[in-house]
Amino acid sequence: MKAYLVWLLLVVLTLLTWWAGQAGYSGQWLVVALLISVFIKGHFVIADFMGLRGVALRWRMLVHGWLVLVLGLIFLAYWL
Repeated sequence: MKAYLVWLLLVVLTLLTWWAGQAGYSGQWLVVALLISVFIKGHFVIADFMGLRGVALRWRMLVHGWLVLVLGLIFLAYWL
């Protein structure tokens, strides 16, 4: 994907999360939506800006696995 489109997607997702916070929205579904947004943003940063889109699958899975682990721990901490 072209870098400017990835950048635009990252900005739009960031602005949506900022807007949700400014509007005072809260709740479990918002947390889930925000974590999904963070995963999408993380995927594009990993694939395009870190340059892992064309490397071996094991490297991509390693970095994506770390992202999933961190987001999973945040999800777990929210519900504890």
